[in-house]
Amino acid sequence: MGQTRSKKPKELTERDLLKIEIAKELGIWEQVEKDGWESLSNEACGRVGGIMSKRLRDAKKIT
Repeated sequence: MGQTRSKKPKELTERDLLKIEIAKELGIWEQVEKDGWESLSNEACGRVGGIMSKRLRDAKKIT
């Protein structure tokens, strides 16, 4: 009857890897692994996004 499809793991981009690295630095990676990115507060998401933006901007200046 109901056939279960296994999801193909999404290939991680450089931005995904950067977001994961920042989450680990902030100590929220365990929560993300357990409950997903949706479980984070707006404050935590904003912090990750802000740090990502800064690092991407800084990387652009270097190259």
